[in-house]
Amino acid sequence: MATVLFIGGTGVISEAATELAAARGVALTLLNRGTTDAPVPPGVERIICDARDKAALAAAVSGRTFDAVVDWIAFTPEHVQADIDVFSGRIGQYVFISSATVYEKPPRHYLITERTPLGNPFSPYAQNKIACETLLMRRFRTTAFPCTIVRPSYTYGNTKIPSCIAVSDYTIVDRIRRGRPIIVHGDGQSLWTMTHNTDFAAAFLAVLGSRKALGQAYHITSDEVLTWDQIHQAIGAAVGIEPEIVHVTTDMICAVAPEKTAGLKGDKMYSMIFDNSKIKGMAMGFAAKTMFAEGVKRSISWFEAKPERMRINADAHALIDRIITSARLRQT
Repeated sequence: MATVLFIGGTGVISEAATELAAARGVALTLLNRGTTDAPVPPGVERIICDARDKAALAAAVSGRTFDAVVDWIAFTPEHVQADIDVFSGRIGQYVFISSATVYEKPPRHYLITERTPLGNPFSPYAQNKIACETLLMRRFRTTAFPCTIVRPSYTYGNTKIPSCIAVSDYTIVDRIRRGRPIIVHGDGQSLWTMTHNTDFAAAFLAVLGSRKALGQAYHITSDEVLTWDQIHQAIGAAVGIEPEIVHVTTDMICAVAPEKTAGLKGDKMYSMIFDNSKIKGMAMGFAAKTMFAEGVKRSISWFEAKPERMRINADAHALIDRIITSARLRQT
């Protein structure tokens, strides 16, 4: 039985991998701060520790070895370097969870492969992830540190309702239910990929423990391609209401809300279609099964099952209204 350590393991992307690994009999340990109420599957060990405290991390795993360590919450080279220092010589594989935002923006070609150049001048988050990847691949070449890089794109699950502008809680559904307009950037026709976390998990587990994966990078996404209009229309269809979509240029959104620049100019404004041939070669027979219309329906049902989950972000509501007002004033 493989012994695996997840640093993190209870987030939107990782929770499905945790559940599937446990179901398949992996000897799994989660190491995190224990601040979320996400359930831990039976048989999964949990270590309460701040992984970003290097001394505490070293003490928490002292004397232990693992077939694989996955860091779901490393965002800077300093985080990765601490992991290298703690785990070198004690693990068979280190999996770094990067992001598909690392690919060049704007893209030179609509189809993204793992050979697509990296580079994102708009997103500090992506720049840090690139720096992490660079560090790891240098250590792989010079010291044979056994790393694998995985790049999710927009991945959602029960606890996340996708949106191009607002937060990913219940706010966007609340607006649709109340007949309030929602925003889609540009003309709504750029192409995007939404991946359900259970589909991500199915492919991801094929990477764990594989020597073929060492020194390699993989992105894992659905093959379903939708426009941003179709994404928001699917959210409306899930609640039985046609949403009122207001198209606003990316430049105007960023002018009103500069904090959205990294997420739009550094990601969502471009058509992003992923060639998943490489991960399919690892996870034989893998194909994402959850179409967005069904997946988002599950997410909304999860939120609506308990009133306390249907939290509304007043700041997000206000921001959407402010952007729409600015756009309409400019049109007059």
